[in-house]
Amino acid sequence: MIRDNRIYYDFHLHSCLSPCGDKDMTPNNIVNMAKLKGLGAIALTDHNTCGNCEATMQVGERTGLTVLPGMELCTSEDIHVVCLFKTLDGALQFEKEVKKTLPKIKNRPEIFGEQLILDDMDNTIGQEETLLINASGISVDNALYLARQFGGTAFPAHADKIANGIIGILGAIPPEAGFKTVELSLNCDKDSFLKSNPYLRNFRILRDSDAHYLWDISESKYFLQNVCNDRTSIIDFIDKNND
Repeated sequence: MIRDNRIYYDFHLHSCLSPCGDKDMTPNNIVNMAKLKGLGAIALTDHNTCGNCEATMQVGERTGLTVLPGMELCTSEDIHVVCLFKTLDGALQFEKEVKKTLPKIKNRPEIFGEQLILDDMDNTIGQEETLLINASGISVDNALYLARQFGGTAFPAHADKIANGIIGILGAIPPEAGFKTVELSLNCDKDSFLKSNPYLRNFRILRDSDAHYLWDISESKYFLQNVCNDRTSIIDFIDKNND
């Protein structure tokens, strides 16, 4: 939804393709819950895959919600990085590069959960056999640059968290990675966090839910100002702050 030139957003959502995602996180449920919550743009960012992006984008087109294809990349350092793309083709080309580096370990649904691929009517059309939650072979220093090769951008996910957070693992965001946009979780005390990490005051701060359940999708609180509500404009806006 756009109000007063504001796009209310949530750019970090998981579907039932992520083994830790709830089975109710289907394309139609995600899009309709986002609309109920007053959002105007979302991104689907499953672990190391873009497999449910096409269906979710199709639902978004039918219902008038901007859906960005994306991925939560797990880097070789076990750091989570949100990668967003202007086009589905760009996202899928990026996914191919990521999959080349993933460990060839089969998912065990009874332990990790099912990894369901759905169509735009929420029908199950397949399952991803490779376990998606492992670290890829792509380093955090290369994540942004690789995403850009396919018309995308990238930023560290939930940087305030110890588990899989870039600061918790490396102690700081390395300048050579090129990031100048960073995501903080919804329950982060932003002022306190920036006080502890003052260099982040020069970063664009995004606030996303990392929702694995429908009820965790963001309310219409955080927004982009004076940006056209289309994938290209949103990606360009986020990326222009990066080096």
